[in-house]
Amino acid sequence: MSMALPAKPTWATTHSCETQGELNALSFKRFDVVSDDSDHCFRNTGPDCIIKTASKAHKKITKEWRILEKHLPDSIFVRVYENRMDLLRAVIVGAAGTPYHNGLYFFDFYFPPNYPTRPPHVYYHSRGLKLNPNLYTDGRVCLSLLNTWPGKRFEVWNPNESTALQILVSIQALVLNEKPYFNEPSHGIFGRAIWENRSKAYNEDVFLLSCKTMLLLLRRPPKNFEVFVRNHFRDRADSILRACIAYMDGSVRVGYHGNDNENDGSSSSSSVEVTEKFKASMEKLYSELLVAFQKSGASVGNFVERLKVEKKTTPSRFQVVVKKKNNKPGISKKVFSKLKKVLTFLGFGKGKADVRSNGIEGGLN
Repeated sequence: MSMALPAKPTWATTHSCETQGELNALSFKRFDVVSDDSDHCFRNTGPDCIIKTASKAHKKITKEWRILEKHLPDSIFVRVYENRMDLLRAVIVGAAGTPYHNGLYFFDFYFPPNYPTRPPHVYYHSRGLKLNPNLYTDGRVCLSLLNTWPGKRFEVWNPNESTALQILVSIQALVLNEKPYFNEPSHGIFGRAIWENRSKAYNEDVFLLSCKTMLLLLRRPPKNFEVFVRNHFRDRADSILRACIAYMDGSVRVGYHGNDNENDGSSSSSSVEVTEKFKASMEKLYSELLVAFQKSGASVGNFVERLKVEKKTTPSRFQVVVKKKNNKPGISKKVFSKLKKVLTFLGFGKGKADVRSNGIEGGLN
């Protein structure tokens, strides 16, 4: 099904950024009109989605296009479709100072026939990963502005004032924030030690899932963003890998790499406690990211050499943990001590020498 462009179009469909592989991600237009909508989530929406040229929805969407073209921030990119004005795709770049830093998060929009009376439907490309309380694995986006979450009068959709740009900026600022754990009302309040500790643990999980999302995007990028995805991670590989190292080593709290206050108030000489589970998972993802970034054309030679040296000189954290678990250090000494007390009590001697003479110690060591 097709929909006409405005009578006097001010945009031309372009494919230059999608075909010229040598372009830098910075040259990718923030707003553009494309033709291929074949992988859009709402592509197969029923015939009731047709918007007539003279409709109120058509006029509103045309206005939305102009707003997006002029006012998109540097970290948000949008593609609209020449034959489907009711569809839109956007990608948000994760902001510094959050566990989403340098990640890419894709959203598909569908403007219903009664738009703007009702807000657009928004689908998040989760790839099966839940990395935020407001973003579900089935694609649902929980946000007051979308009327998918309760909110005050000025927070919900207003047909006369609300826009698609406002939705995108809200997702970036309110959803993909520095402490996403607190997006869920039941998760306590800022400042309380118990909740802050849970928030730190949640950020560890979020960063791991964000890294997995990076790998999945590089393997199968959304249409019309193929070159952008590859070049984005090629250009940001150094920053992402340095963040991985900093988080594994505990020199920076997860989510604070690239932030003005990387240690979150800690002195530069202090270290951040990181769970062994996170370290083990991060080591595996670090190796996978190295390979993926290298394929995208990133210069990661120094990181590859670092990994080779570490593998030769130091056993992995996972190996150390397993070794401790299997050897169970200290068990023999504890058993021997208890036996010695029991034997002494029964009159078999008062010292270690008496126990040795009975051959018990040798059997334990």
